[in-house]
Order: sequence, then structure tokens, then C-alpha cells
Amino acid sequence: MEFETWWLLAVPAFFTLGWIAARVDIKQLVSESRSLPRGYFKGLNFLLNEQPDKAIDAFIEIVKLDPETVELHFALGNLFRRRGETERAIRVHQNLLARPDLPQEHKVHAQFELGQDYLNAGLLDRAEETFNLLIDTQYSAQARRALLEIYQREKEWERAIEAAEALQDSGAGGRQKEVAQFYCELAQDELVHTHPDAAITLLEKALAADRKNVRATMLMGDAFLAQGDTEAALLAWRRVEHQSVPHVALVAQRLMDGYRAVGRAQEGVNLLKFYLTEASSIDLLEVVFQAVLELEGVDAATQMVSDELRRTPTLLGLDKLLEARLLDAPPEMRSELSMVKNLVHGYTQKLARYQCSNCGFKARQYYWQCPGCSKWESYPPRRTEELNVMN
Repeated sequence: MEFETWWLLAVPAFFTLGWIAARVDIKQLVSESRSLPRGYFKGLNFLLNEQPDKAIDAFIEIVKLDPETVELHFALGNLFRRRGETERAIRVHQNLLARPDLPQEHKVHAQFELGQDYLNAGLLDRAEETFNLLIDTQYSAQARRALLEIYQREKEWERAIEAAEALQDSGAGGRQKEVAQFYCELAQDELVHTHPDAAITLLEKALAADRKNVRATMLMGDAFLAQGDTEAALLAWRRVEHQSVPHVALVAQRLMDGYRAVGRAQEGVNLLKFYLTEASSIDLLEVVFQAVLELEGVDAATQMVSDELRRTPTLLGLDKLLEARLLDAPPEMRSELSMVKNLVHGYTQKLARYQCSNCGFKARQYYWQCPGCSKWESYPPRRTEELNVMN
């Protein structure tokens, strides 16, 4: 009974103490807000209303009146950088670093922001130097990501591999896909300089990092071909089917040329026809059409295209069918059919694009790294119209 009485007295006491504490916090908050310059709230209001230019002017006035406002310097520098005024952003952050009384925490923050400024300005050497100073700080992961971006921009693929593996080891997420692509870049360079043995060694490392890397498998076939081993090249290119059936379209011409070279062209055509039934593709259709036309004649090529168009109706397919029809059209129909074909072809050129799934950048050729957003393997191996039909 005594315990219950004590508890009834304690509850109001705790409530009273909480109310007093809240009042103290509110008074402190009001006091602190009154001590802030009016320009701070003006600048904040401009930011909320998406008026960065006016916000910058307001913050500049505050910084002039009170140079000790470190956080406002950071805000001002970031606003300059976002607006593209990287020189002014650099000056703001350099001025901060030059202050002898700047606490270590703010100094490291200023170094990171300065590195971002250099990176945005394209001053990659300075950016690299700055981010290397941050490897052992709380900005380690961000610095390593920035260094990885720098090495990719400079096409320093060996250093990019080191940076990506260091990121992985630090627990910042897997980078196997990028590492494999960096090895592919090195291997491609070796192939350009006719060093297929060195390329194969690098491609083995690429596939060890990412066994599903289609590009590495395609380049492996190219390396075997450069060594004069067409059969090994064909085996390598056929492995693409097991990695990603849609990507077979990218290796179709290689396969057809390889089968021709070893005297088994019909086997190549039959294989590509099978791939076409598994993964419809206008690029694959183009290769199969030319091969069937060469080996089986106009009627067989026309029938094959017609069947494919019924299965997957696209303007790109219609363009190919009209091309086939023109080959054996009567003379009196060729002029009219050619006019229709040219109209369809002109329109399909706008549809015959690959599109990045990350940023939407469109391109006539297939890229392993998007020129728009620099993301790796973001292009589906099908043209935009085909993707729309599939969806």
C-alpha cells in the first residue's frame, strides 16, 4: 500500500520536471534563433523557394558581417558548386582551410568539399591529391568513390581496379561488375596492340571477378581468333548464350563469320535461327536475313522475315521485310515499293537506338559504359522499339 501511494505522488512530479525541461529547451531555442542574423532566415527562405541565386546573395552578406560562421561558408560553397561557379566554391573552401583556428572536424569537411570542387571543375590531379588525404578519415568511403571516378575518367584502369577492390574491402559494397569491366578495358587495349596472350590472361581475371560478364566472353573469342584458333573462338562466343540469351545478338555476326571461315556456314545459320526463336532481336534478324539470303535464296529469306514479323511486329521488322520484297518484286512495282520502303526506313532510324536504363541516353551503337551517366552495363541489348513492344 505504501508503494502505491509513493507511485501516485511520483507521476505528477515527473510530469512537472518534464514540463520545466521543455520550457528551458524552448527558451534556449528562441534565444539561439534571435542571435542568428536576419539574413540567415532570408537565405533559408530563398532556398526553400528554389531561388539559389538570391540565397547566395543573402549568405554572402552574412559572411561579410560575421566571418566566423563556418557552417554558412560550407552552405555558400555548396551553392556555388551546384550553380556551376566552381572557382568561387574553391575560394570559399580554400579560405576556410587557411584559418588557423579551424577545428579538425571542420578542416576535414572543408578538404572533402574542396575535393568535390576540383572534381566538378575537371582539375583531376588536384582532386586526386585532396581525396588521397581523406583516406584515413570519416570521409574514407566518399573519398575512395571519388578516386574511383577519377581513375575511370583518366582511363587508368589498373588504378581503378585497385580503388574498386579497396572499396570492396572497406565494406562499401560489391564492385565485381566494375572490376570485370576494367579488366576488359585493359584486354581490349592488348588486342588493339595485337597481344592476344596478354588479353586472355586479363579476360580470365575479368571472368573470375564476374563470371556473367558478356563482354569478357566476347573478347575472349576475339583473342582466340587473333591467335588463329577459330574453333576456340566459336566455343567462346557460344558461351554468351549461357550468360545472357538477349546478348547473343551482339555476337551474332562474329558467329556467322566464324562458321563461314571453318566451312560450316549452314550450321551457323541454323544456330542463329534457333537463337532468333529464343530471343527476338532486330540486330540478330539482320544477320540471319543476310545469311539465309546468301545460302538459301530470296524466297527463304523473305519467308523467314515474314514469320519473324508475325511473331514480333515492329516497324524495324517491316523495314527488313520490305527490303526482302524489293529483291524479287516485279519491275512495275519496284518504284512504288521502294518509295514505301524509304519512308519506313527513314522513320525506323529514329527507333533504331539503344537506350540507357539508368539515365535514358540514346545511342546508335551499343555501349558497355553509358556516355551520359558513366554507368556500366546499363544498356539492354535491344533497340528502343523492341523494348516498347515487349513492355
